[in-house]
Amino acid sequence: MIRSGLLTPVQPQPRRLRFSVDDYYKMIDLGMIEDYERAEIIDGEMVPKMTIGDRHAAVVNLLNRFLSRNVPESMMVSIQNPLRLSDFDEPEPDIVLADLTKYDGKRHPRPEEVILVIEVADASLKYDRDIKLPLYAESQIPEVWIVNLQKNIVEIHKNPNVGIYQTAQIFQPDETIQSEALPDLRLPASEILG
Repeated sequence: MIRSGLLTPVQPQPRRLRFSVDDYYKMIDLGMIEDYERAEIIDGEMVPKMTIGDRHAAVVNLLNRFLSRNVPESMMVSIQNPLRLSDFDEPEPDIVLADLTKYDGKRHPRPEEVILVIEVADASLKYDRDIKLPLYAESQIPEVWIVNLQKNIVEIHKNPNVGIYQTAQIFQPDETIQSEALPDLRLPASEILG
């Protein structure tokens, strides 16, 4: 015999709704999403982007000028544009260097077309390290720089394997940054960090 007071009715459980990057663009086209320029897609969710402060903007502009002048013609410097990592992930890094021998420039680049990603991080440091860096490693992006404005250093992460970067280097303002992905790319960290 079952007492009615002992049974708890089953309630519907909340479900996380994920949507693909393609669905996201369809929703924008249909006018279903406003302020889409202030978000990126991470794991099928729309994640608001951080506000860009003065120092952050200055560093991105400085790197844009430097890279545009110092990388080979076979590289495209893309500033704060989407990078399609998967069907459910399309972050918007501060800088992407795409290999034009593999990438035609007519759509958002894919991981196999990217040589280097740079994230300039102040308030976004934890998010860039904990969420975006593992996504880049899973996607086999060869090298990621995090310009850590909080600590006034540049972190270079390389050798992705099993979703993590196997090597990390820290550059202080008095040191010269040397890219492994682009061996001819060298610049004093002080030019970035001030």
